[in-house]
Amino acid sequence: MTAVGDVRRRRIDELAARAGQVPEGEGGVSLTRSAFRRLRRNPVAIIGAVIVVVFLVVAALAPWLAPRDPLAQSLLSEIRPGFIPGSQEGYPLGVDNLGRDLLSRLIWGSRQSLLIGVVSTVLGVAVGMVLGVLAGAFGGWVDTVVMRFVDIMLSIPGLLMAISISVLLGQNQYALMIAIAVTQVPIFARLLRGSMLVQRGSDYAVAAQALGVKRGRIVFGHVLPNSLSPVIVQGTLSLATAIIEAAALSFLGLGDPDLARPEWGAMLANAQSFLSIRPELAIYPALCIIVVALGFTLLGESLREALDPKFRR
Repeated sequence: MTAVGDVRRRRIDELAARAGQVPEGEGGVSLTRSAFRRLRRNPVAIIGAVIVVVFLVVAALAPWLAPRDPLAQSLLSEIRPGFIPGSQEGYPLGVDNLGRDLLSRLIWGSRQSLLIGVVSTVLGVAVGMVLGVLAGAFGGWVDTVVMRFVDIMLSIPGLLMAISISVLLGQNQYALMIAIAVTQVPIFARLLRGSMLVQRGSDYAVAAQALGVKRGRIVFGHVLPNSLSPVIVQGTLSLATAIIEAAALSFLGLGDPDLARPEWGAMLANAQSFLSIRPELAIYPALCIIVVALGFTLLGESLREALDPKFRR
């Protein structure tokens, strides 16, 4: 009986592995390897990856890359009504309205934006996956309850929900992360649930049920791993959305209460009073937000095309 059980388990594993492989024309190469091969040939993916890598390196090495202390008001004495010093020796991008080096603040601001984007996306993915697994694995009334809850969340505009949560939890960085994460939960929940429903109808899942394999092993051993590709792609795209939403909330005054701490959205909001004097104070942080969001979007879209069976040919 043990030998028969081992044969059955191997057969189920083979069917599950086949569900995650690329069809004919790829020589039996795994989905991951085939996707990576297509990404290396895609110039859009390369551009997105370069932008993302540069952003990560700048955020990680901010203390060493920043030429000056982002909080030091070095040129405060040179600021006069109607005049803010621009680019000069030692200050490539000039200073802000308090005489602080703008380049250093942009570099340190990348760390804040990365922290908010990553933490909020991870929280959204974690909670969304829990709801998606519950709905996709159990079905029935559990699926109905979870999906109706998700539908209610989707019926509320994301930015409005984030603003409401930020106001309720108070003006702090943790409230900002939670607010952005909540807006992402229903996206991941519906995405994972739909992917799991497709995998539950696959040959390997049906064969495992017919052989009496426990539901838990089918779900967590085969169905869930084969359903994660869309979630990974959406997570990459959601990082760009999280950075934009964090900047929007900071612009509305719902971000970090420490106004001296560099953050792109807060810098953009602070620059509104000085657009007529020095518009670069708003242009530079806006360009940083746009470029980083573009990098994550290009990489996420390329990853989606690489993993989507419709684009494999």
